[in-house]
Amino acid sequence: MGLYDPPRPEVADAVRRCHTAGIRVHVVTGDNGDTAAAVAREVGIGRPRLRVVPDAETIQDHQLDELLAEDTEIVFARSAPETKLRIADALRARGQIVAMTGDGVSDAPALHRAHIGVAMGRSGTDVAREAATMVLTDDDFATIVTAVESGRRVYDNVRKFIVYIFAHAVPEIVPFLVFALSGGLVPLPLTVMQILAIDLGTETLPALALGREPAEPGAMSRPPRRASQGIISRDMLVRAWGYMGLVSGALVMAAFFYVLWRAGWHPGDPTGPGDPLHHAYLVATTATFAGIVMYQVGTALAARTDRASLRRTGLFSNPLLLAGIAFELVFTAVLVYVPPVQKLFGTAALPADVLLLIATFPVIVWGTDELRRWALRRRTEQPS
Repeated sequence: MGLYDPPRPEVADAVRRCHTAGIRVHVVTGDNGDTAAAVAREVGIGRPRLRVVPDAETIQDHQLDELLAEDTEIVFARSAPETKLRIADALRARGQIVAMTGDGVSDAPALHRAHIGVAMGRSGTDVAREAATMVLTDDDFATIVTAVESGRRVYDNVRKFIVYIFAHAVPEIVPFLVFALSGGLVPLPLTVMQILAIDLGTETLPALALGREPAEPGAMSRPPRRASQGIISRDMLVRAWGYMGLVSGALVMAAFFYVLWRAGWHPGDPTGPGDPLHHAYLVATTATFAGIVMYQVGTALAARTDRASLRRTGLFSNPLLLAGIAFELVFTAVLVYVPPVQKLFGTAALPADVLLLIATFPVIVWGTDELRRWALRRRTEQPS
């Protein structure tokens, strides 16, 4: 007579996704080594080869360290509860991030010692659930892989939010630097009220919508990040301030000077109330303000991915972001064209040529970052 308890059909695909994501899967069980190895091979565990420890309870610490140092997946058979704890300690000592599953009272120490203890919600004991970091309500291994993907998506979306916010610091600071460094020969290209309208009105909803961005294509095809890597990195700052920030700063100042020079302005000419150039100055500051808003549209589209192209992600895959962009465009139109609001924020209606000029800003900002991501993909995809 024989008994066969087959693995769930979705486990093999979950193990494959673990391997693609750079995650190794070890088996720690009290079953016979041959039985555990057969199940492990059936679901795809054993890359590049499967090692079987038939009596893991008797293995010495130095032997355990040598086994875990190999680039293999291991079946620890005939294991005692203390074996799980020793394996978790050995992996942590090697700098690995450990997720340990368990359901019994005796598994609680190992669940607590691992970085992420995963308890079973249906078959697990109360002690195991209390000691764990995560509880599987369906007792399904594939749910762990789904949680890993969700974690990567949340981490990426936090970085996208920060890139979007940081990138707007440069075009808001550059006008004041130009004003200060020119000694007042260049009038202030952006007013304080317009900056408040940007920070509190136009950029808020798109920034929040980036937090609901779907997982980027290839999120589960890259190796895990280093444990020491923080949310903010040097590459992220270079992208926000060096690429998108400098491009946007140059674009909005070009729009500002274009309006003034078209009106016959020269450095040092007065632009205050009552001066002949005052209306041109209001149009110029409005062009700077509207240019930053249009730049935000390009930044929002570019920040949606870190490496993948927007074509792979899909322009309409985040409807909340599109709604946020529509809101900021309507909000900007109200500030620019409604007379009572114009007086409050110091804006003026923009002529058609200026509108056409700033309408190109989203394409330019998104396009330059798309070229950067294309170059990054080519460099990382080339064989070493």
